[in-house]
Amino acid sequence: MTSPVNLIGRSPGRLMWIRFKRDRTGVTSAYVVGFFFLAGLLAPLVAALYGKNPYTVYADERPELFDSAGVPVRPDGGISGEFWFGLEPGNGYDVFTKLLYGIRTSLMISVAVTVAVVATGILLGVAAGYLGGRTDYVIGRLIDFLLAFPAQLFFIAGMPVVVSLFVSPRDETPTYVRVVALILVQWFLGWMGLARILRGTSMALREREFIEAARVSGASPWRIIHREILPNVVTPLLVQATYLLPGFVTAEAGLSYLGVGIVEPTPDWGQMFAKASTELVMRDDITYMFFPGISMIVFVVAFNLLGDSLRDAFDPRTAR
Repeated sequence: MTSPVNLIGRSPGRLMWIRFKRDRTGVTSAYVVGFFFLAGLLAPLVAALYGKNPYTVYADERPELFDSAGVPVRPDGGISGEFWFGLEPGNGYDVFTKLLYGIRTSLMISVAVTVAVVATGILLGVAAGYLGGRTDYVIGRLIDFLLAFPAQLFFIAGMPVVVSLFVSPRDETPTYVRVVALILVQWFLGWMGLARILRGTSMALREREFIEAARVSGASPWRIIHREILPNVVTPLLVQATYLLPGFVTAEAGLSYLGVGIVEPTPDWGQMFAKASTELVMRDDITYMFFPGISMIVFVVAFNLLGDSLRDAFDPRTAR
């Protein structure tokens, strides 16, 4: 006889979780992504236990560790039991703590951009899809207009403009101003793709019977959007967010690499790439590129694989 417990239906969320746990690639990617976020969150604690920080200029405090060109005298960039990832050529910052704090900076900015993009995409995309008419026309034309902007060029040209709104060009720009500018610039041209997806999903949902029933029962548009539409766009929303965040990580790193993002002494992933690409480092200490390069590749690949696994878990018809 079948146990009554076995007859109890499983919710869509539980079925999704079961499918996701069976995907070894997805679970492994989730652990890797979680490790990076944990490393960024606990960077100050790890640095304290390690006994170093990313701001000490060892080229001044320990000049015997460097040659006349500022390159670590020990092989492999000065890697040792004292300096686990070696020392940065030039100023001599500790690479391990600089990488930890760089991950912290990049992820903090990218998460803030992703949250702003998701909120804007929900607000405008769902409103355009459900309300239709003039609202859909205005939002649709705004999306088309912003999509015409060359995003990379706008990021580069827009950063100094946004910074100048907060600080005079004659004054030194505080780090928090650069962080706010990076968030605003990436958000401005980052929400349109998600809004288009949510608009299409909302347009399909508004013709469904349960939406029509809610409308006939006298529910207001806001109540229908809040209670009926939003719960049904969680799947594409979550999947797209997992693709957006690593894209913003690389975009933020690119801006810092070009010198319009985060600058020294604040640690940043892109800033480490910029340092590693200089002639001095490329010629005399190629190992300096290894740690930030490998860490970013692993993070971006793991996050993209996590997005694929979540998509397949939510909708098994898309599974490979």
